[in-house]
Amino acid sequence: MALDLLYFAWVRESIGRDGERADPPADVLTVADLVGWLAARGGGYAEAFANPGRLRAAVDGLFAPLDAPIAGAREVAIFPPVTGG
Repeated sequence: MALDLLYFAWVRESIGRDGERADPPADVLTVADLVGWLAARGGGYAEAFANPGRLRAAVDGLFAPLDAPIAGAREVAIFPPVTGG
């Protein structure tokens, strides 16, 4: 299942790219699983995804918790918490 992954703010800066197309293994079922799989890549990925509690996600454009399933998704965005003013 190929996914378009989008990265924002310090996540993007740590990884060194704003997005990519990835094909996670079949056992990656949730956003949290995806974060863990990406962190295992090492380098900037390990740095960006070291503390999943500091991350937020959107699946196909809708905010989603880290335990949200990604089956059938086309896009997952990962970013720090959003604040407004």
